[in-house]
Amino acid sequence: MTDLTSVIIGVGGYLPERILTNDDLCKVVDTSDEWIQTRTGIRQRHIAAQGELTSDLATAAAKAALANAGIEAGSVDLIVLATTTPDKTFPATATIVQDKLGIRGGAAFDVQAVCSGFLFALATADSMLKSGLFKTALVIGAETFTRLLDWSDRTTCVLFGDGAGAVVLRAEPQNKKKPGGVLGHHIRTDGSKQKLLYVDGGVSSTGTIGHVRMQGNQVFKHAVTNISSAVVEVLEMTGHTISEIDWFVPHQANQRILDGVGRKLGIDDAKLVSTVELHGNTSAASIPLALSTSVSDGRITQGDLVLSEAMGGGFSWGASLFRL
Repeated sequence: MTDLTSVIIGVGGYLPERILTNDDLCKVVDTSDEWIQTRTGIRQRHIAAQGELTSDLATAAAKAALANAGIEAGSVDLIVLATTTPDKTFPATATIVQDKLGIRGGAAFDVQAVCSGFLFALATADSMLKSGLFKTALVIGAETFTRLLDWSDRTTCVLFGDGAGAVVLRAEPQNKKKPGGVLGHHIRTDGSKQKLLYVDGGVSSTGTIGHVRMQGNQVFKHAVTNISSAVVEVLEMTGHTISEIDWFVPHQANQRILDGVGRKLGIDDAKLVSTVELHGNTSAASIPLALSTSVSDGRITQGDLVLSEAMGGGFSWGASLFRL
């Protein structure tokens, strides 16, 4: 069988129209713009409208990615959707997106790894394409995460926003003289740390949606260590070095974590893509949203070597390396 690689041929993103600023938040919770920006770097976030579902955000981002790739939805035979906020308990939100896009063949399913979800979805789709099981995939991260928030808890409600991002992956013959596309992944979990970042509800436990609960200081400590380790692993696996990286597109948790990981890895600030100021933490959507933003504004161009990383509840974490 021909050796295959997964190539990113399109990117797209979507943000709900409503913007919630820090000053707006001050009216509902005891906080201030200065307090939020100093601790997180966040100035505003987008909030899904009433009746606007995760599948709506995901579909909009998917359409943008397909347009960027210059292909029709009918070319897609795999959808892997990363989300913590599905439309329904079942069916998978990916199947709802599949229907909204008018795709009648192939397979669609969800992946749940919270903020690391997009990298887990990317690794899953990449493996399936390289095996020859599918030819063209939509990998989507989409969240209406603000619906999990306790708006009286200023340690969490200031952090998150809603949005979606997507990439189109296509299986192509591997060019061994000039390797490109998706080069490698390193993904891990540690369930023993789940109580540091979780939602206090669920179908089987409480029968309720629940709210996000977090021990921020502990999460920060583990995030910098785990993410840095994952990056080192994926670089060693692919034979690349930090100095070769053109762009660093991390999960947009908060600016302090972005800066801490960058310093620990020795990444030039000029290579760091940060959208957290305007988007907040959009969980599984944050990496593809940041990627879409930086492609749209011309920073990231074809041939650039891109490093991504994330950590989320579970704990889950990982890193991926790819060339556009």
